[in-house]
Amino acid sequence: MKKHLYLLGGTMGVGKTTVCRCLNRELEKSVYLDGDWCWNADPFVVTGETKAMVMDNICHVLNNFLHCTAYENVVFCWVLHEQAILDELLSRLDVENCRVHAVSLVCRPEELRRRLQRDVDAGLRTPDVIDRSLPRLPLYDSLRTVRLDVSDLSAGETARAIERLGLAGSSC
Repeated sequence: MKKHLYLLGGTMGVGKTTVCRCLNRELEKSVYLDGDWCWNADPFVVTGETKAMVMDNICHVLNNFLHCTAYENVVFCWVLHEQAILDELLSRLDVENCRVHAVSLVCRPEELRRRLQRDVDAGLRTPDVIDRSLPRLPLYDSLRTVRLDVSDLSAGETARAIERLGLAGSSC
């Protein structure tokens, strides 16, 4: 049986982490990696060196998951807002024996603003995230991914919709 690799992208606040946690629980023999875990630094510094390091970290862990016989489903999320990032990631992963399901989570701008403001009010994010996240939404229109509008979906509903992609054999 082929493995399934679920690559979930989306701007900050769209719900990637929550959806991936649900998907990880829903899928049998699954493992989940959030790309942010591979770059949880303070201070957060973006340079050519740190970008290369994070991609190495992600690819190393994902390839280990893909090669491990204990797992049939590998779930990964990160912002993934540029096709070049997806292409590099896929070029460095051993996906020969796996179906890849690349999904971009998007929502209406007003819904994204509402979700982010809720996180800001709860002290989970800083207020500047709204101005950083909203401009990224249109970037997902040009990616070679399945685009899933989650504006009116719960995390569980979104996870089940993504799971159906794997069951139907859809891949990107």
